[in-house]
Amino acid sequence: MQVNPAVTALVATFYCFLLSTPPAVRGAERPNIVLILADDLGYGDPGCYNPDSKIPTPNIDRLAAEGIRFTDAHTPSAVCTPTRYGLLTGRYCWRTRLKRGVLIGSSRALIEPDRSTIAALLQKYGYRTAAIGKWHLGFQDPEQGRQVDYDLPLRPGPVTQGFDYFFGIPASLDMEPYVFVRNDTPVEPLLGRIAASKMRRRGGGGFWRAGRISPSFRHEDCLPRLTREALWFIQDHQANYPDRPFFLYFALTAPHTPWMPIEPFRGATPVGYYGDFVAQVDWVVGLITAELDRLGIAHNTLVIFTSDNGAHWLPSDIQRYGHRANGPLRGQKADIHEGGHRVPFIVRWPARARAGAVTGRLVCLTDVYATLAELVGHELAENEAEDSYSFLDELLGSKPQQPVRSAIVHHSGSGMFAIRKGPWKLILGLGSGGFTPPRRLEPTPGGPKGQLYNLAEDPAETRNLWLEKPDVVSELTQLLERYRASGRSR
Repeated sequence: MQVNPAVTALVATFYCFLLSTPPAVRGAERPNIVLILADDLGYGDPGCYNPDSKIPTPNIDRLAAEGIRFTDAHTPSAVCTPTRYGLLTGRYCWRTRLKRGVLIGSSRALIEPDRSTIAALLQKYGYRTAAIGKWHLGFQDPEQGRQVDYDLPLRPGPVTQGFDYFFGIPASLDMEPYVFVRNDTPVEPLLGRIAASKMRRRGGGGFWRAGRISPSFRHEDCLPRLTREALWFIQDHQANYPDRPFFLYFALTAPHTPWMPIEPFRGATPVGYYGDFVAQVDWVVGLITAELDRLGIAHNTLVIFTSDNGAHWLPSDIQRYGHRANGPLRGQKADIHEGGHRVPFIVRWPARARAGAVTGRLVCLTDVYATLAELVGHELAENEAEDSYSFLDELLGSKPQQPVRSAIVHHSGSGMFAIRKGPWKLILGLGSGGFTPPRRLEPTPGGPKGQLYNLAEDPAETRNLWLEKPDVVSELTQLLERYRASGRSR
C-alpha cells in the first residue's frame, strides 16, 4: 500500500519545524541507547513481521532491515504496567504487590526505592538519561497514602529512579488525570474535568475515562507533543553534552486507546482509526531515526523498538478490516495466549550489531537490563535483575558469554500463569486469562486442568496436549513453581 502523499507533506513540514539546532559531534565510545516502547502494537502490525499487513510501516521495516529482528520475543506480562516494571528492572512484576491488572493515574509508585532500573544502572556509567512518554508506574511513596496528590512533588517517580529528565503523562492516554508532567511537577494544574468518551468501535470519538484534566491538554496532541520532547532531548544532549552517551526511554502512548491519529493520517490506511494510529507510530519512529542520521550519531546508537503487549484487536475487527494485528497468533492483549505477549522486537546498532538478521532466540523484555549491563561491563548483583538474561552475543554474532535463557514465564492480565521451555508452553488454567472469552473455564471431570501446546508444531495453540503429555506437564509445573518460590529465574 502506498503512503498517503499528505502524510509525506506533513512529515516534511513537521520535521523542518523541529530541526532547530545544528549538527553535533559524535558521542563517546559507548553507544547512545534509544528504547522505543509502543503501546499495544501487535505482532502482525509491522510489515516486516506480517507481509499481509494492511498498514504501511516503512520506518519500522527499515529498522528491521538495518538491524536484527527477533521472532520469539515476549513481554513479561500481557498488559502494560507489569511489562514496564519488568523492562526497567529486569524482574517479573508479579513478584511485587501488583499481582494482576495495571495501575491507574492516581496509583502510588510501584518500583521499590532500593530497586535498580536500567536508567540508574546507565547513570553509573556516565549516561545522561531521559524518560519521555507514558510512565504508568506510579508516583509518590505508597506508604504515605492510597492516591497520588498532584499538588505535591511526584517523588518517588522517574527522577528518583534513574532518570535525569522526565516529560510525559501519568498512565495510559485513556486514564485520568490528563496532564503533562515535567520531572516531578505537573506542567499545568488540574483545573477542569472531562466527560467520558466512547470507543471508536461504538461510534465514539475515542475511548477515555471521565476525570480531571489540565486546561490545554488535548488527547490528539499528546503523541506529537511527546515526539517533540524526545527530539528536543536528543538535540539538546548533542549540543550540550557531546562527550557523554545518552539513554532515551521513549514510551509511546499509541496505538493504545483512544485511537487519535492526527491529520492527515486519518484515512491513510484501510484499517480504520487503529490502522491510521499505527501509521502515525511508524512516522514517529521515522522522525527519531532521521534525527539520529541528521546529527551523525546513528552509527553508534543502539535503537531498540518493541511493544508492551499485543494489540487489543477483536475477532470482529479482523472480520471487518481483514487485518490481523496479532498476526497468526491466538488471542490479543491481556491474554495468556501468544497474541497477548509475543511482540515485535527489533535492535539496530550499525557500529557493532549484525544487519538484516532474523533470529528465533527466545527473549523477554526483562532481558534488556542484563544485555545493557553486559554492554557497559556491569556485573549483576545477587538482588538485581533477577529475571534477566543478556542477549548481547546475539547482537554481536559471538558465542554466548552469559547463560542463555531456556525458559520464560508468561503472565496474563488477570493473573494467569504460563511457562515456556523449548517448544512447550504450559498454561496453568483454562481460558484466555484476559480479554478474549472465555476468560476462565472450570475443568470438566476427566478433562485437562490446564493447557499444553507444542509451539513448534502448533504455533496457533489449537491442540491442547495436557492429557497426552503428563511428563511435560509435570516438568514445567515444577519449573514454574521453582521460579516463583525462589524469587528469581536467573
